[in-house]
Amino acid sequence: MTTFFPRDADLHLPDSDGKPMADNTEQFRWIVLIKENLEILFADDPNVFVAGDLLWYPVKSRLISPVAPDIMVVFGRPKGRRGSYKQYQEDNIPPQVVYEILSPSNNADEMERKLEFYQTYGVEEYYQYDPDRYELKGWQRQGEQLLPIAHMDGWISPQLGIRFVVGNHELEIYRPDGRQFLSSVELEQRAQQERQRAEQERQRAEQEYQRAEQAEQQLQDMQALLQQYRDRFGELDR
Repeated sequence: MTTFFPRDADLHLPDSDGKPMADNTEQFRWIVLIKENLEILFADDPNVFVAGDLLWYPVKSRLISPVAPDIMVVFGRPKGRRGSYKQYQEDNIPPQVVYEILSPSNNADEMERKLEFYQTYGVEEYYQYDPDRYELKGWQRQGEQLLPIAHMDGWISPQLGIRFVVGNHELEIYRPDGRQFLSSVELEQRAQQERQRAEQERQRAEQEYQRAEQAEQQLQDMQALLQQYRDRFGELDR
């Protein structure tokens, strides 16, 4: 069942900041990759809301400018359609995990403001990835502050259970069951390979069954022939 969340008619808070979701194909690819894989990870939990590029209003006020994290994860809120995430309509539950995927247009002042926003309004984990530099940063809440995570290579998110691997090439992310985050194309290719393997296994099983049937038939033929010999020698003995 799809849950619908009403617009806030009192303040006429907009559901869009007028900015594009991404500045380039690489940034967009990573936003979609992480967002879609997190949705898959929590698909069976109706009370985990995952969204991409959704305006987050932490309070009911036009004086506080909203922020649109590239990806947000909210535990304790139902899945459903929203024009924006108005925290005051969501049992005052903030997104616990947010991601920002950097592009060349991002600057240090902008990212510092976002870090301050996430720290002020209750984010538990904040991850920032620069796909051009293969650089991953993370912050985890300690009391009232989001403090930098010293070592991101091999880091496991306490909230999500996913593991980050930072090598010489691009970032790799692994689910708690060890499966890697993959794009929709890679997932389809993997599914096709699994289907091919399953078909090969089915064919092998069918061949084994046919060989077993042939062996059974040969055994029955041998037993019948042996019985004929017994019957014939029995007649000679008489």
